Amino acid sequence: MKRLFPHPLLTLALILMWMILTRFSLGQAILGTGIAIVASKALAKLEPKTVRIRRWSPIPILLFVLVKDVLASNFHVASLILSGRQPKSGVVEVDLETRNRNILAILAIIISATPGTAWLGWNPRTGKLLIHVFDLREGDVWKTLLQDRYECRLREIFE
Repeated sequence: MKRLFPHPLLTLALILMWMILTRFSLGQAILGTGIAIVASKALAKLEPKTVRIRRWSPIPILLFVLVKDVLASNFHVASLILSGRQPKSGVVEVDLETRNRNILAILAIIISATPGTAWLGWNPRTGKLLIHVFDLREGDVWKTLLQDRYECRLREIFE
């Protein structure tokens, strides 16, 4: 049964949603069921491997540092905009030691959630991360910030 419906609740929810959005008829029920089964099987193929957290103790520290940095960045970007000073934007290249997809995904979320920074890309061959910074003071500051504050803590959690 699990082979036909890898995610039975999702399949049922998709069928119900299909029937609500279309007219209730036998043809729509058959079509909706087929689409729900295909979507459920496609989702089963996309499921990532189970994430394994090695150490839980650095998580509160990481969250505290993240909240502090996001608040500081909010104030910095707001003061920069309100002052009318022209920011010096730029792209920074950071060497990352990790190749762990979980760490990279969380790092991408952290960078994108912090005002004034944006994740541009990561080269898996070289391990170099490209970020855009709204107000670039010194590139080395961003390199050490990402490596020491975030990457090392995330590696401590996952590796």
